[in-house]
Order: sequence, then C-alpha cells, then structure tokens
Amino acid sequence: MPRQGRILVVDDEVNARTALAELLRDEGFEVETAADAFKALGKYDTFAPHLVLTDLKMPGMDGIELVKKLHAMEDPAAVVVMTAFGAVSSAVEAMRAGAVEYLTKPLNFDELLVVIDRVLETQALRTETRQLRQRLRDKVAPRNIVGASPAMNRIFEVVDQVAPSKATVLITGESGTGKELIASAIHQRSPRAQRPFIKLHCAALAESLLASELFGHERGAFTGAVQRRDGRFQMADGGTLFLDEIAEISPAVQVKLLRFLQEHEFERVGSGQTMRVDVRVIAATNKNLLEEVAKGRFREDLFYRLNVVALEMPPLRERKSDIPALAKFFIDRYATENGKPVDSIAPEALDLLAAYDWPGNVRELENAIERAVVMAPGNVIEARHLPAAVKPSTHLEGGAPPIPGSTLAEIEKYAILETLKATGGSTSKAAEMLGISVRTIQYRLHEYSAAPRSEVDAVARKPGEA
Repeated sequence: MPRQGRILVVDDEVNARTALAELLRDEGFEVETAADAFKALGKYDTFAPHLVLTDLKMPGMDGIELVKKLHAMEDPAAVVVMTAFGAVSSAVEAMRAGAVEYLTKPLNFDELLVVIDRVLETQALRTETRQLRQRLRDKVAPRNIVGASPAMNRIFEVVDQVAPSKATVLITGESGTGKELIASAIHQRSPRAQRPFIKLHCAALAESLLASELFGHERGAFTGAVQRRDGRFQMADGGTLFLDEIAEISPAVQVKLLRFLQEHEFERVGSGQTMRVDVRVIAATNKNLLEEVAKGRFREDLFYRLNVVALEMPPLRERKSDIPALAKFFIDRYATENGKPVDSIAPEALDLLAAYDWPGNVRELENAIERAVVMAPGNVIEARHLPAAVKPSTHLEGGAPPIPGSTLAEIEKYAILETLKATGGSTSKAAEMLGISVRTIQYRLHEYSAAPRSEVDAVARKPGEA
C-alpha cells in the first residue's frame, strides 16, 4: 500500500541524498532534498514537510542547530537525525534539542521505514488532537464574545453546560463585563434558540410600569391603559426572558416574579385570569444580592430561585490578556461602521490600554476604541487618539482632565465622580452641589459603567470598610 507524507531529506553528500530520496519516492512519499541546513530552511515554508530527515555533520550550520531552529517554529515538523555509528552522543544532543528519533549510518532502509511510519502516525495524532481542541474551543466560545483568558474559558465552559437545561441562571459582575452577551449566548445554544430572546432593563422603569412590562395589563387597568397589552413573559413564551438589573425591582414585583418562578403562572395587571407560559429566566445584576437580602431589600426565597446556576463575569482588569484581541475586534467593527481604513493599533497605544484598570470594563474599552477609530486619520491608532482617561500622563495633578484637551463628557464625568468622593458617595448631596437632579447622577453612573466595584463604589465606602 503506497505511503503518504512529505519528507525533506537534508544531507551534504549528494549520492546519499539522491539515493535516499529515490527510495522514499518509490515507497509513495513526496520528497524534496537540500544540500545543507540553510537550503533546508529555505525550502521548509514552501514544501511544508511532515518529517525532516537530516544528517548531523554538515558544513556551515550543523544538524543540531537545524533541529533547534525547526523546533522553535510554530507547529514544527518531526525531525529524525542520521549520524555515524561512532557519534551517538551527538544524536542524543540532537534529541534534547527537539529531534524525535535518530538512526545510525549506514542506514537500514527497512528500519528507516518503520521509524518514518511511527513518526508520521504520531504527527497525525497530534494534528488530530489540535483540530479537536480547536473545534472544542469554537464550540465553547460563543460568537461575538472575545476572550481566551482562563477566566473567560471557565465562563464559556459553564455556558456550554447550562445552555441545554431549563435552569434559571443568575449572572453577576460589574457593569460593562458582558452579562447580556452571555445571556444571549446561553439562549442561542439552548433548545429555545429559535424562539424569542426578550430583554428588559428593570432599573429603567417605575414600579407600576415594570409590572405592566413584565406581565401585561388589561384595558383601563390604570391611567393611560387604553387597550390590553401583552407583557414580556407572554412575548417570551417558548423562549428566554433576560431581566437585567434584577436587584432594582420593588418588593411587590419581587413577589409576582417569585410566584412565576415557582408556579410558572401570572395575571395581567387588572385581570383575574391566570396565564401560563413556558419561559426560561436569566437574570443579571451588578450588585451583591446576598448583601441586598441581608439589608432587607431583596427576598431571600427569590434569590435562591434565581441563583440555580450562578455565573460571575470577571472584570476586564482581571483578564488583561484579552485586551489585544478585544481591541482588534472593536477596531474592525468600528472601522467598518465608520468607513475608516483603521486596521491596527500602535504598540505604545496597546501598552496604555494594558496599563489602564478599566473601571467601565469591556464597554469602556469599546467606547475608547470607537473614539480612537474616529479620531485616527490613517490606518493605525496611536496613543494620542485614545481618551484622556486612558493616558494618565496627560492629566494634571490630582487626576483632573486637561483643559483644553478633554471633551465636555470627560469633564462632566470627572466633576461628578470627584463630587461624589467629596460627599462620601451621597448622590443627593452631590446633586445639590452640582445643581443637577439625583436621577441625572444615577443615569450618568450607569452610563459610565462605574458600579459596583468601581471608583464610585470605593468613594462611597466608609473608612475602614473592606
């Protein structure tokens, strides 16, 4: 049966090289030859051999140095060395450098074929293992979620495990870490993928409106209810309902949500008719719900109903190895959206991204890259194109943004955060000092993605608190 595989024969003795190449071709191998190590390296990329069969004693670069150079390459070919009978010590040195086998001259061709078959079989198994691992990574890593750090790989593994189930999932973590993306990934990998994925930001609605949004209402149920309306639970029937900022719902709505999780039924606002739907609930929060339970702001029984499977998203400062890939992902996205030729980032700019702690996490990085893409005149993002917050050297003493040199949004952010720090985290006092409403501060803090373990959270702690 003809053998398969590409073999590069390296030997400075022309007769030995030619004869060996012909014998191997007769066995069905694809063979190239090289008279020395330098020529072998020149042919390596274009020929892409599965196996390199090389002599050790050659002029210029010897076989051991060739082995070292090949072994240092990405996905290197296997190397088998040939040596004179009295130079076995050199062969041992070559194996320490990365060779997989050695043979003594004069060669026994039958023995050589056995070695080649064994080495190629091992190479094929390694290639298959790499491909399987890559397919596993592709399977585990959800689309549009960039990350290869250990922390993110653990998240991907849990997503893959929990997605096929009906279990309720609670996703926690700081704002801007990608909780909604993970919720969407769970839905897309579940049997409900072809059914609706409905989202609701619980903090954006007042209590009366939130109950209506969740459960629907009847005509005349309250002022402005001019017709019957389906709620998000009914809209998500057969699919998934994602409740963001779940810690913000009122006690009354908590009771209704708990009932649904227990009984899978609810009533529209203003109706006595009980309805049943098949909805999987995924909730998210940037607060510590156990602390909220201890303070009496969140029901303990509801917490345990939501916390069947817990996922904590790592902040970006704990997965900085993902920053280069995230930056490239956002560069490609916003260069396309804005019709810009930007396709890379300068090393010094990337160093600034890696040095910054990103209190707003991935969302803040995304905004920084979008701004940089817009500001960059050419195809490379440079340090000067990044926001002032990412460039500490451009700040004045005390961290104040430079004027001129900062946007109004950056100046406003600095003013709000510094005033909060001065007031011990009191939003009402800060609002009074700044001449704006408490609601505006709360909206801005959510926009900055700076809670809960951010600078804002830190300034709100009392001295001595952990």
